[in-house]
Amino acid sequence: MLFTGHSLGRDKLEQLLKQARLSRDEINATYKIMRRIEAEELSLDASEIVITSTRQEIEEQWRLYDGFDPVLERKLRARIKRNVSCYGKFMPRMAIIPPGMEFHHIVPQDGDMDGETEGNEDNPASPDPPIWSEIMRFFTNPRKPVILALARPDPKKNITTLVKAFGECRPLRELANLTLIMGNRDGIDEMSSTSASVLLSVLKLIDKYDLYGQVAYPKHHKQSDVPEIYRLAAKTKGVFINPAFIEPFGLTLIEAAAHGLPIVATKNGGPVDIHRVLDNGLLVDPHDQQSVADALLKLVADKQLWARCRQNGLKNIHLFSWPEHCKTYLSRIAGCKPRHPQWQRNDDGGETSESDSPGDSLRDIQDISLNLKFSLDGEKSGASGNDDSLDSEGNVADRKSRLENAVLAWSKGVLKDTRKSGSTDKVDQNTGAAKFPALRRRKHIFVISVDCDSTTGLLDATKKICEAVEKERTEGSIGFILSTSMTISEIHSFLVSGHLSPSDFDAFICNSGSDLYYSTLNSEDGPFVVDFYYHSHIEYRWGGEGLRKTLVRWASQVTDKKAESGEKVLTPAEQLSTNYCYAFSVQKPGMTPPVKELRKVLRIQALRCHVIYCQNGSRINVIPVLASRSQALRYLYLRWGVELSKMVVIVGESGDTDYEGLLGGVHKTVILKGICSSSSNQIHANRSYPLSDVMPIDSPNIVQTHEDCTTSDIRSSLEQLGLLKV
Repeated sequence: MLFTGHSLGRDKLEQLLKQARLSRDEINATYKIMRRIEAEELSLDASEIVITSTRQEIEEQWRLYDGFDPVLERKLRARIKRNVSCYGKFMPRMAIIPPGMEFHHIVPQDGDMDGETEGNEDNPASPDPPIWSEIMRFFTNPRKPVILALARPDPKKNITTLVKAFGECRPLRELANLTLIMGNRDGIDEMSSTSASVLLSVLKLIDKYDLYGQVAYPKHHKQSDVPEIYRLAAKTKGVFINPAFIEPFGLTLIEAAAHGLPIVATKNGGPVDIHRVLDNGLLVDPHDQQSVADALLKLVADKQLWARCRQNGLKNIHLFSWPEHCKTYLSRIAGCKPRHPQWQRNDDGGETSESDSPGDSLRDIQDISLNLKFSLDGEKSGASGNDDSLDSEGNVADRKSRLENAVLAWSKGVLKDTRKSGSTDKVDQNTGAAKFPALRRRKHIFVISVDCDSTTGLLDATKKICEAVEKERTEGSIGFILSTSMTISEIHSFLVSGHLSPSDFDAFICNSGSDLYYSTLNSEDGPFVVDFYYHSHIEYRWGGEGLRKTLVRWASQVTDKKAESGEKVLTPAEQLSTNYCYAFSVQKPGMTPPVKELRKVLRIQALRCHVIYCQNGSRINVIPVLASRSQALRYLYLRWGVELSKMVVIVGESGDTDYEGLLGGVHKTVILKGICSSSSNQIHANRSYPLSDVMPIDSPNIVQTHEDCTTSDIRSSLEQLGLLKV
């Protein structure tokens, strides 16, 4: 998984709280922002690489998350390089890949205000764009270089400091004009209070320093006018400035450079990375008015420096093109180790859908590597002023070819492994594999994921479900999967106590999704056979012994402070734990910290896993980040081609803390009303976000039975979903 964030939830939440217009609860009700933040935390847990636009995004935004710490990330990287153990800790790699732009339509301005390029009969001089005269009418001397700022009237954009710097520097006023493009407005009274306040401050400063005839602030411009505004500034040998207090990226700086404009920019945020690549201007402290004035004066007064900055920008601007972005991104993908499962699978002739085959996404990779044609327009225009332009083009073409070959070879390797896994006739290492394809031949799979307080409740629900579809079950058109937090030995005891046979089920998802077993009729193997390939699939970023020690240490610190002896609230449940599930028994459910607290503790320490409070809060299962009861269903699709749309997940009204994952998706869901209705009020309390934020109750794939559902209610619900004939 590679993850690219746009605007990040934690940063957005901080900004909204600073505005003080909405409370935290109101923000969450409006934007469901805590759900979004948890999704971003989960992305950090699972991502191999996180793509960012700038270093500022890493240092100032991603560091707000529990799952990322720049200092710890550097320490772990150093330990990996020295081949020293990280004790089960993992941190995603951060890769800075700036967004791209289209440059092929941009022609840098070569003329100037004094020496116009004269037209001839074949190429008559084109008339000046209307926006030029709209700006020029403000100026007493329109031939002076234009200092251009293009930003909305927002306090964060720091336009007032720019006007003060210009107004108080007489040499700068004598050499240049100032143009402020501050959005569109009809009247100041019709603007928002914040924007109106900024604009009024600017107008007062213009009056204070008597800048009439030297500052332009047009009321209107179209989006199509923006390139012409850049051209005007370049034609006058002007400078583009972005004085914002913090600029996350700075796309306008790239646009300005593409039009041949040197830049002055804030040293806070993305402009630092842009300047490092382009080297086409000066960085300033946006709070230092004198520094802003000095930088502008230096570029306007020193024509050699201006020309050098302009040429540097034009030469390197192709590095911010979309083709360059794609090449860098693909090279990152090519550097990732493929983790697609490489199992061997018997072909029993069972029908599987080819349209949604997992191989399709891999074929897409091959198509990308074959069909993505990298335009070299940007490289050619960027190298136009370089004596080594021919060598540069040759290197670019060579690099392009090597990258395409690398990506193609990588995708071919994965495809070959996938084809091999689908066609081999070898017997699966899981003995009894010849019997497993029964799962694949079912018309529908019923997944029983009812999290009852007791095995008696689960047994009662299971028998009701079986009775509701007895006819189809006898015909063999449907199969059952039992999905639970219990261990396989507990499941065996449960089946024996209920007079059920393991063969009544096609598969068992155990330990909250960290183990997968199939039933087998081969007595030598016992009633169950484990899917070892599932373990190889979920062991990604599993902390192992390092994680276990951290959990044991944490559990020992959770005590009942009210009790005189400080009684333990949690104890390790060794007999319930497996290699991929560390279980803890909860002695005092009311004293257990909320699940979000334990998730935070582990993420801060770079331990990637799923924490699940189950069995009405009496047990905690900690499993790999790629394991869950819902992910196990997707694995069955990948492993055996069992269509998710043919699965029906049957749940109670509530359940373990992984309950929400069982509801969404393309599978069908039946909610049994009256079952588990009060079982987990406690373990779902103190959530980061309400369960209603993630329960798509209005989905046509979800139906609810009547209260205290009967066998006929369950059948009626299944008929409503179109799964059974009426």
